[in-house]
Amino acid sequence: MAGTDRRTDGEVIERTRQDTRQPDLYKVLLLNDDYTTMDFVVEVLESIFNKQPAEAFRIMMAVHTQGKGLCGVYPHEVAETKVESVVTLAREHGFPLRAAMEPE
Repeated sequence: MAGTDRRTDGEVIERTRQDTRQPDLYKVLLLNDDYTTMDFVVEVLESIFNKQPAEAFRIMMAVHTQGKGLCGVYPHEVAETKVESVVTLAREHGFPLRAAMEPE
């Protein structure tokens, strides 16, 4: 590498390193109520959370028996959008189904 001069004339060369980190994740939960049908909860899980029928049924049963069911873990913006989608779809069909998000 003839001709390459590495002098800096007294200046300090800094090497910068990008510090990347994973985004904070949030659990999205469906909450039980006395009016939303089990079939509708399964439909929500399949359409909004892309769950297979067997997994959607398992989560729906957790909602029914334990009061809440874990739908997935997502970055904040995605989790927020999923919660809003659940509430919007439920209201359009006349159900009081609620979803919540909490830090993982």
